[in-house]
Amino acid sequence: MNAGEQAALIDRVREQRARGERLAPADARALFDCHDLPALGALADAERWRLWPDAEVTYVIGRNLSYTNVCWVRCRFCAFYRPPGSSEGYTYDRDLIAAKIDELVEMGGREVLFQGGLNPALKLDWYLDTFRWIKSTWDVHLHALSPAEILYIAHISSLPLDRTLGQLRDAGLDTVPGAGGEILVDRVRKILAPGKDMADEWIDFMRTCHRLGIRTSSTMMYGSVETLDERVEHLDRLRGLQDETGGFNSFIPWSFQPELTEMPEIPKASAFDYLRTLAIARIYLDNIRSIQASWVTQGPKVAQVSLRFGVNDFGSTVIEENVVSAAGTTYTMDLPEMERLIRDAGFMPVRRDTHYNRLARAPEPSPDQAISATGAAYLNSAATGAPAGMPPRPSR
Repeated sequence: MNAGEQAALIDRVREQRARGERLAPADARALFDCHDLPALGALADAERWRLWPDAEVTYVIGRNLSYTNVCWVRCRFCAFYRPPGSSEGYTYDRDLIAAKIDELVEMGGREVLFQGGLNPALKLDWYLDTFRWIKSTWDVHLHALSPAEILYIAHISSLPLDRTLGQLRDAGLDTVPGAGGEILVDRVRKILAPGKDMADEWIDFMRTCHRLGIRTSSTMMYGSVETLDERVEHLDRLRGLQDETGGFNSFIPWSFQPELTEMPEIPKASAFDYLRTLAIARIYLDNIRSIQASWVTQGPKVAQVSLRFGVNDFGSTVIEENVVSAAGTTYTMDLPEMERLIRDAGFMPVRRDTHYNRLARAPEPSPDQAISATGAAYLNSAATGAPAGMPPRPSR
């Protein structure tokens, strides 16, 4: 696609969205052939302002609680798991779980991302007892398990999925992460994790959650063995289910981290590919309001840039992270740094809950953490226009 064709495509998509017309899969696929990254970012930024008209970026104070690394599935893209019987396998006891939740609560957080592996030693009663104990001891939100974990729990318990989910919900499960989405195409899933749920099963799982009133997030792990057409198919399946149920709170894309996995030969996705994929997702997923930055895989600088590519949420403080770091990618960020990055990009950091309800604006920084001149100028002019050097803010 030459420069003129790219410009014509961008103009056509901009006009379609201005008329409220939804993109077709062919439109999304064509955008993947567009290498004008600033133009893609501008399209996505306009969508972001349409859905989130305030100059705010949200975040949540949460921690990953990876309660076990024992898993029999042996996903080729995962460096975190240990097979049953491994000397390196672990399952947290209650003392360790308590210490980790205490640390979260002391920091003012409430979101516990409770995820692990498919551990044959842990039955449904273990999860029910653990969840009841957590909810009776702390005022926290359990963003817990994954489709694969819950499908496995239902299988070894000889229970239908809806009954398993209902019991977990009644014991304290609040929302379910969108983990395991990978790419919702069976060809890809059979290569990455043939022992795990296929695309229809993942979608049906999410449909069941939403029917039971359990909201979820949605994800995409790209940059492994999928084609660009398959990325679009993944986005289309998410958009179709959201049309049906409205149960997705958010969408989080991240790139495959190959270093210490069974697929180290796959080149690591670039920042360009991340921002391009993110922008196209924001334009295409017109019915999923929140898109979250993936600073854990992309690093803080690229995540900060992503705030101009459709992102409205900076994700979690991630007090502890084990899965991505096991694959060799390690980024860390404390709360003051997260808030500084948001402010320097021209936004006000706002704390939220897991359902993306605003809780409180972050306190003003101390003088040594002062907002940058660019960010301050932008915030001061947010109601009237854009400061020099930045694109005009779309009208509400």
